[in-house]
Amino acid sequence: QVQLVESGGGLVQAGGSLRLSCAASGRTSSGYAMAWFRQATGKDREFVAVISWSGGSTDYADSVKGRFTISRDNAKNTVYLQMNSLKPEDTADYYCAARYYVGTVYGRKDMKYDYWGQGTQVTVSS
Repeated sequence: QVQLVESGGGLVQAGGSLRLSCAASGRTSSGYAMAWFRQATGKDREFVAVISWSGGSTDYADSVKGRFTISRDNAKNTVYLQMNSLKPEDTADYYCAARYYVGTVYGRKDMKYDYWGQGTQVTVSS
């Protein structure tokens, strides 16, 4: 099992930046892909970004492509989401997720995940 804890959320003005972190613990020796999702009030949860176990493969939702960057540090069992040029429509609770998988993740936006964090809130003011 893997436990996930997100941090780094907060309030930021439009055009600003935030970096979210997700620390994994537990059975982290096996390879796992990690992703970020978000859920705005009254809306369904949506995919944001995913990164492979090696970090060499990523994919993004069209709405964040060019503004957000997902990365990971396996030595620290942590995945990051650098969010730049934030917009009010980025306001949501952000969740990280993991599943044991070592293949490429490009084109795998619909991959299902076994483990989820509790979320961190991001609010972008206009």
